[in-house]
Amino acid sequence: MKRLVPGLVIGALVLGSSAVYAQDGGTLAEVQARGQLVCGVNGGLPGMSVLNQETGAFEGMDADYCRAIAAAVLGDPDAVQYASITADQRATAIQGGEVDVIFRNTTNTVSRDATWGNFGPTIFYDGQGMMVRADVGATTLEDLAGATICVTAGTTTELNLTDQMAFLGVEFEPVVAAEIETVYGTYEEGRCDAVTSDKSQLVGRRSSFANPDEHVILDVTMSKEPLAPVVANGDDQWRDIVTWVVYATIEAEELGITSANIGEFVGSENPVVARLMGETDDLGAALGLSNDFVVKVISAVGNYGEIYDRAFGPETALDLTREGTLNDLWTRGGLMYAPPFR
Repeated sequence: MKRLVPGLVIGALVLGSSAVYAQDGGTLAEVQARGQLVCGVNGGLPGMSVLNQETGAFEGMDADYCRAIAAAVLGDPDAVQYASITADQRATAIQGGEVDVIFRNTTNTVSRDATWGNFGPTIFYDGQGMMVRADVGATTLEDLAGATICVTAGTTTELNLTDQMAFLGVEFEPVVAAEIETVYGTYEEGRCDAVTSDKSQLVGRRSSFANPDEHVILDVTMSKEPLAPVVANGDDQWRDIVTWVVYATIEAEELGITSANIGEFVGSENPVVARLMGETDDLGAALGLSNDFVVKVISAVGNYGEIYDRAFGPETALDLTREGTLNDLWTRGGLMYAPPFR
């Protein structure tokens, strides 16, 4: 897995011309000619995308889906250049072609879908929460009257905070910053009473604090935050590839196919499995990929459950239960559901 390339830090340095979206031949042709996928990520969010300082590799759900796309289109999950972008750089990054796809804890909304680009399937159903310093003593949003609240600029979080507090009639002082490190640094230093974001982000960032037990996430959900990938408008083939790679990880979990046992499913007499493995119907070719692209994806990153557990599971510092939540399979009461591979 590649380290983040300094020349890809959007807003600081200009990307090389090879990263620009190719109008002729589409994104798939450009990525294959380049030999690398340029994937926009957060880069500093445990659970989603963060650089492991010991291994030099990016980890987290978003990072794994970057690897999944690279496995599908290039046959190499490590052929990824990670572009660290701030929240308010996402629209220009995808519209200007600086990145091929964004997997950056990004909420799908009607305005973004209409103006930014095309969203793929939801990979994590989240909701906005609020974290406070335990010594503040707050248990509800109303308890934060007169409080200072840190929030990231250019996000649905910032808009939701304003809406919710206005609806409740609670006066507060927002402390806004574009960089996630600044937001949480300001909060941890005690210059904000509270900080708000997606609950997965709050849990992830709290895990990296010097004293996590001094911070409490309130039992309140302020919004719906379906996090999904984004690609540029105007390239239906590329949108379909990103969409069906995500669906492949969900379908594989439903069928019990993992990175460890996938070899046992090759040659299956089950027609559903045979189509997923690319042994019938030429579904990969219809997308411009090899028919066994799902085999490459699952071999590289595993199914959705494997991706989730590496990012948020019980063996991580975040330990976010999946059972009984929206992020569980539809067969277990969740919302994770893949359309048929047919």
